[in-house]
Amino acid sequence: MKLEDIQRVYLIGIGGIGMSGLARYFHKRGCVVCGYDKTATPLTLSLADEGIPVRYEDLEENIPMNFHELSSSTLIIYTPAIPQDSVVLNFFKRKGFTLYKRSQVLGILSAGMYTIAVAGTHGKTTTSTLITHLLLNGGNDCSAFLGGISSNYDTNIIIGKNNVMVVEADEYDRSFLTLHPDVAVVTSMDADHLDIYGDESHLIDSFKLFAGQVKTDGKLFVRKGLPLAGTSTYGLTTQADAYAQNIRVEAGEFKFDFKNQELEMPNLVLGLAGQHNIENAVAAIQVALLMGISIEDIRAGLASFKGVKRRFEYIIKQPKRIYIDDYAHHPEELRACFKAVRTLYPDKKLTVVFQPHLFTRTRDFADGFAEVLATADELLLLDIYPARELPIPGVDSDFLAQKINSDKVIRCSKEQALQLLRSLNPELLVTVGAGDIDTLVKPLHTLFTNA
Repeated sequence: MKLEDIQRVYLIGIGGIGMSGLARYFHKRGCVVCGYDKTATPLTLSLADEGIPVRYEDLEENIPMNFHELSSSTLIIYTPAIPQDSVVLNFFKRKGFTLYKRSQVLGILSAGMYTIAVAGTHGKTTTSTLITHLLLNGGNDCSAFLGGISSNYDTNIIIGKNNVMVVEADEYDRSFLTLHPDVAVVTSMDADHLDIYGDESHLIDSFKLFAGQVKTDGKLFVRKGLPLAGTSTYGLTTQADAYAQNIRVEAGEFKFDFKNQELEMPNLVLGLAGQHNIENAVAAIQVALLMGISIEDIRAGLASFKGVKRRFEYIIKQPKRIYIDDYAHHPEELRACFKAVRTLYPDKKLTVVFQPHLFTRTRDFADGFAEVLATADELLLLDIYPARELPIPGVDSDFLAQKINSDKVIRCSKEQALQLLRSLNPELLVTVGAGDIDTLVKPLHTLFTNA
């Protein structure tokens, strides 16, 4: 399918962060865009406000009539998270439409573009968003498809006027193998999505295939220590080709010095917390330098970067109350989040509300989750968010709670969590998870700002 032929777009699972970005992209191109998702969320409601209708019942009669006839100008996009027995999904199959995954559409969009792709089991959203910000701040226009809502631009999609595109390359379902980037970054390769890959070795093989798709004259930046060969390495160790050193916290801000084989940049201020984000920043700096962004603009861009919503996002930041919301849903992401919190607020009692994401992930990494969650001073553990999965016998939040070596674990629902937090009145609160735990953010903000 050619991009210029597309006039109508229907998205099955339009509420996903990546799918919603495509919806916005085609809407801005002047296409007729609508879609289905099973649940109304702030994201789907914002799409509706922008003129993109969303229906929430899996019914054939909810599909507009102008999408009923097979046409080369109609594009149907679906997410693999949609159940195979979906009525809407099977309607388009029965009608003979070719159904495209989000990743395949990104492959179409990036064809002919100078593509900067960021891959990794953790860090790709922040890194791709920071690269985008550094380019735009430095006067280098670009388009971007991001896996989160940029706090600087309040969107997950940016449409530029040149041929440069920044894209988050998702390893789930091997989606990133549709891309052939000019520049690529690999931030991490920790075991994840084992429901897809089976074991870590197959995940690593997939990343190697992705690395092999970087264009012959392209650049591949790989975090030092990963089992992957690239153009150069980056990290927090002087053994890397580009690295951060002298990392410190001053007046509540993370600062560091950058050095690569050609230059040094001392006293950089990053508008994000955590050593893991400084590592992401090193990768972003390398890409920005490659794209011709000046040292002065890089310095200013790092300081003005506001991050990504739900990535160490401050909901309340007051002397007597800190509330941070984060998307962390893997043991290593939780570890990085908690480490950043402890570095910034070493003397405060840490209360955590955690919602596990997926039965398979909870089962596969139960010991890792238990180890990290035990470091919280107070833990409210919610039910597992199933997303695309059916329950697994014996795998639930009680199963996880029994593994956590702490007497400060409280099993509860989201509704119970609100009541418990009212009585606990935490000075330092972190909500973490990739499911619908973000629906607690507004009620908690209201609760504590009115307290």
